[in-house]
This record gives sequence, C-alpha cells and structure tokens, in this order.
Amino acid sequence: MNEITSIDIGRAALRMALSETRQDEQDTRQGLQKRNILSVAVDFGGEFVPSVKKIIERAVVAAQRQGVVAANHVGEGAVAGATRAALEQIASRAIGLNVGGKIGIARYEEHLCVAIYFGVGVLNLNEVAVGLAHRSLPSDQP
Repeated sequence: MNEITSIDIGRAALRMALSETRQDEQDTRQGLQKRNILSVAVDFGGEFVPSVKKIIERAVVAAQRQGVVAANHVGEGAVAGATRAALEQIASRAIGLNVGGKIGIARYEEHLCVAIYFGVGVLNLNEVAVGLAHRSLPSDQP
C-alpha cells in the first residue's frame, strides 16, 4: 500500500468540499474511510466578513462531531488554524460580497487539511474560489 501524504489528504478534503449532494458526500466519506482517512463536510453561506467567525466555528464543530479531531485545544486549534489559512487565500476576492459553498475536512494520522469551495458574488454574478490549508497534529490525538 502506498504511503498517504499531506497532498493526498488535501485531495481528500477537496473531494469532500466538491461533493454536490448529501449522498455524494456520504459516498465520498465512506470511500475515504476505507483508506483510514477521516473526513467531514459542512455547508455555509452569507456575507463574507461577518461569516468568517461562523465558518471557522462550523468547521471546528463538524470535525469534532464526526471524530476527525478531539474536542480539545489541539484539535480545535488545528481545524481553526487551517480554516483561517484557507479563508485568507481567497479573502481578497470575497470581501464585501456574499459567499456560499462547502468546507471539506480530511485527516490521516498527523495530516489535517481543510478545503473551502464557494461561489463569491452578488445575485447570479458569481466567481468561484477555492482555498486549501494543511496542519499537523500528533497522530496519537484522536
């Protein structure tokens, strides 16, 4: 079996963020689980700047509820930090506009990746943006 690396976990997080339906999300999650990759996805939307805190909170809560990270400062900090880093990559496109999309989170041992995929815009004049970030955390942390 090939070694799973951070780039593989980035792909897994992107797959979760790109899932179109709940069924697609569940199928993707089950496929990743067969490779011992933990994952979760969560939707979000709203005006970008006021939503940043809510997006980070949703990512942390989803990761904890699905057992991707432990409910402690190590797990919370890893998810919050990666989510913030992913948002920073696309903030210049989104400030002052509405956003809506999905956060994908994947973890394998010490590798944790957060991918954010969303539409940015006003009414139906949308741009598409993707942010992706990686964090490391001890593999002995659940």
